[in-house]
Amino acid sequence: MSWLFVIFIILLSYVKTGNNINRSSSVSIVIPAYNEEKGIKTIVSMVKKISYVSEVIVVDDGSYDKTVIKASEAGATVISHTSNQGKGSAIETGLRHSKGDIIAFIDGDLQDLKSEQIDVMIRPIMEGKTDITKTKFKREHGRVTELTAKPLLSFFFPEIKLEQPLSGQFAGKRSALTKIRFEKDYGVDVGIILDADANGLKIEEVDIGEINHDSSSLEDLHNMANEVVRTVVNRSMEYGRISLMDTVGTYIRSSLLGLSLIILGLFIIFFVGYISTYVGILISVVGIIISIYYIIKLVTKTYKLFKKRGNRSFIKSFFLMHFPVLISGVILLLMASTFITAINFSDGQLSFELTSRTLKIFPEDASKNQISIRGPYTIGPALENESNIIRMPSDALSTLELNYNDTIKINNIYYTINETRSNEGYMIRFPNNVRNYLNLKEGEVISDGKITRIFENLFVQRKVNETNSTNCFEYFVINSQASEAKYTDIYLDNQLLSKEFGVFNNGTYSVYVNGDYVKTIKTNSSMNDSYFAYWGDHIIELRIYNQTSSIKSFQNSDYGAFLSFDLN
Repeated sequence: MSWLFVIFIILLSYVKTGNNINRSSSVSIVIPAYNEEKGIKTIVSMVKKISYVSEVIVVDDGSYDKTVIKASEAGATVISHTSNQGKGSAIETGLRHSKGDIIAFIDGDLQDLKSEQIDVMIRPIMEGKTDITKTKFKREHGRVTELTAKPLLSFFFPEIKLEQPLSGQFAGKRSALTKIRFEKDYGVDVGIILDADANGLKIEEVDIGEINHDSSSLEDLHNMANEVVRTVVNRSMEYGRISLMDTVGTYIRSSLLGLSLIILGLFIIFFVGYISTYVGILISVVGIIISIYYIIKLVTKTYKLFKKRGNRSFIKSFFLMHFPVLISGVILLLMASTFITAINFSDGQLSFELTSRTLKIFPEDASKNQISIRGPYTIGPALENESNIIRMPSDALSTLELNYNDTIKINNIYYTINETRSNEGYMIRFPNNVRNYLNLKEGEVISDGKITRIFENLFVQRKVNETNSTNCFEYFVINSQASEAKYTDIYLDNQLLSKEFGVFNNGTYSVYVNGDYVKTIKTNSSMNDSYFAYWGDHIIELRIYNQTSSIKSFQNSDYGAFLSFDLN
């Protein structure tokens, strides 16, 4: 059992130290230092206690105090510059002389730094989660960060979202760090971020808690701000961000101007009667020329920039910079295409008709709203041997408040409404004589809003109930506009046959049984009542109640039956 205990201890140690860490990676710690004799020994001693750290290098950047002696006493490898060359140069020297697969860079003036904080910095890289880590820690927001670095990054590199982009502590894979160009001065921190972004490296900001850091003098802050601005502007020029913001932005706005002029010109041509048509044509032509010219320049310039610095961060930055304007461009482009595709030239005449889909929101009952997006519909010929059949999709049926198998009277001939075939989408098939009567052309496209006007004043017969002993028919007229209507429940011998709704105009409505008149109902808009009719032993009851909206007007007595029963 002793070997099982040994395995258990090994596994416990493995879990405690992080079960996903790649132990084969060697880790180097580089500490740039300039006159840091007070704390350098403490930092080196602490770092050397971390089990997976293979070497500690202190880069003495021309110190004139005892920094070199203290670092050597603590066991660090010391590399000295003959003169002060700046933090960036010290970092580059440390990278060049280090041997680790992962290198962490720690400022030499940090106080009370703990090994756990170093581990938080290095662990995501060892676990393969990122290429580079940048630290953030609890402190008052730096003035240079808030007033200089963040605004510039937000403007030129909007895809970069870091809380403390100027934090001095960072770590990275050697393969990633070799792609970074280290600035020699205070621009080194922001330069690392920008180079990593431009090279498509993954960078993660890790929170190392609270640390004590020497405060910079006002003169140092002034120099730091200058170097940060210089670095961001230089990288913006190098990586095409200024062109992306300025030149590309100008091309986008000019393209939108052209599209807007096209829309304005077409609007004048078709809708503004007091301005000459030729003015509208001229404005549209100018808009077309401007749009084509600047869209070509936009595509060409964007392609060149992408070819030079094309990666995911560039694309992301492009859309973050220009997304609202691009959406406006898409809207204008769709509007222009809608106008242009609605223009038809036939038989020497220019016609214009918008056929976009219509959004309708209408209530089916007192507690439910249905939202429908319908049409447009294409007019087609009847199928072979279907001279008395009209085929239409369910959306058109709903707009007309019809049911399949309803029969509709057109030019004194009754036609049955059937469902359109599954592969025909929004096609309505009419027999030839119906198309001629309704003044429709094969291939014509009509909007959902127009369909009720096409069927206006046509009479419809609907079989609302069919049994072995009873047939019940309802008769109504289609209107182009919805009006106040009523719900009507139809009962026969106390059994509900159907629930219908439609418009009752002031007047009379007749009920027939087996072809004979049996009852007239006098109606008005405010009625809510039950009406009875009798035929032999049969009792017919109509319960009329509540208000709704409908384009169906029940057929009044002047034209025949409102309801007709066949009782066998």
